[in-house]
Amino acid sequence: MKQTQLKISGTDNYFTQEAFNVFRTNLQFCGQDIKVIVLTSCTMNEGKSYTALHLGYSLAEIGKRTLLIDADMRKSVMAGRNSDSKNVEGLSEVLTGQADLKDCIYTTQFEYLHVLFSGKYPPNPVELLEGKYFKALLSQSREFYDYVIVDTPPLGMVIDAAVIAAEADGAVLVIGSNHAKYTQAQEVLSQLRKADCNVLGAVLNNSEKKGSGYYRKKHGYGYGYYA
Repeated sequence: MKQTQLKISGTDNYFTQEAFNVFRTNLQFCGQDIKVIVLTSCTMNEGKSYTALHLGYSLAEIGKRTLLIDADMRKSVMAGRNSDSKNVEGLSEVLTGQADLKDCIYTTQFEYLHVLFSGKYPPNPVELLEGKYFKALLSQSREFYDYVIVDTPPLGMVIDAAVIAAEADGAVLVIGSNHAKYTQAQEVLSQLRKADCNVLGAVLNNSEKKGSGYYRKKHGYGYGYYA
């Protein structure tokens, strides 16, 4: 495996980490059979990838072997923005047979957190996600990891997340406060349910929660509830 240094802002902020610890604990109470978890949103810039990174970090902190898959093969910037790796091979190369999975998974400075970046942008992401190789990738990952967190494109814009959710154990909807509309959220939830995916709950991002002992606003992100 190759190695990368992840850049996750807010890991030194007590209140941010406490909020994610609550998120992590609620996920664990969903049951031992919940291993592959899709994170999606209604639109862009709702903090979905930030949430995925922090959730992966939080799980790894307690010794859970965690794989974070960046499944946004359309316009992801995770590798460039949140790591020191350049010209990475990732999910698209694995699904097109250009590289082996073991050669595309990166270890990180966090012992139990590994990352599979999205790779180069393919012309047919949905077809690749619907194929047998993606199913095999998830099956293989289930055998080795305690949790597989899949960061997907916004379901309110493209269908990719619903395709992935059909193979997952559950989905979490990330909602930016004062960002997505109620009707958009309802449409996304409807699409997830049509994919026969267990909707585990929602993360409210960028919210102010006065009177809470564990919440403060930091880096433009706040975490409301997970239910």
